[in-house]
Amino acid sequence: MLYLASDHAGYALKQKLISYLKNKNIDLTDLGTFSSERTDFPKYAKFLTDKVSSSKDDKGILICGTGIGMSIAANRNPLIRAGLCTNIKTARLARQHNDINVLVLAGRSTCGFIAKKIVNVFLNTEALGGVYAERMAQIDQK
Repeated sequence: MLYLASDHAGYALKQKLISYLKNKNIDLTDLGTFSSERTDFPKYAKFLTDKVSSSKDDKGILICGTGIGMSIAANRNPLIRAGLCTNIKTARLARQHNDINVLVLAGRSTCGFIAKKIVNVFLNTEALGGVYAERMAQIDQK
């Protein structure tokens, strides 16, 4: 399952992505926010990370104004590897090297055209494993 969530600053971009993904017949769940009225991003990050962390096959997309707040909030969950991606290259590398399961986008500085390309790369790129998986395991060590 693909989950999407945003705060008010990411709402417009989220709506564009939902339409785009539905046209591609991608099964998704919108966890809110459901308007552009001011709201707090941490609760939407929590809604999404609780869902994504319940299954290793699930992925998520979070959007706030800069993407930084959502990244910080999402990565509080030890089962989440959220990455703020601003272009296609960082999205590809974040999936290949870091096996991110949550893509974070900046709603105030990422246009819909580029966001769609980033999302496609996020959804269609596999993790490389090997030394990269070993590095992710080092992060998980306590």
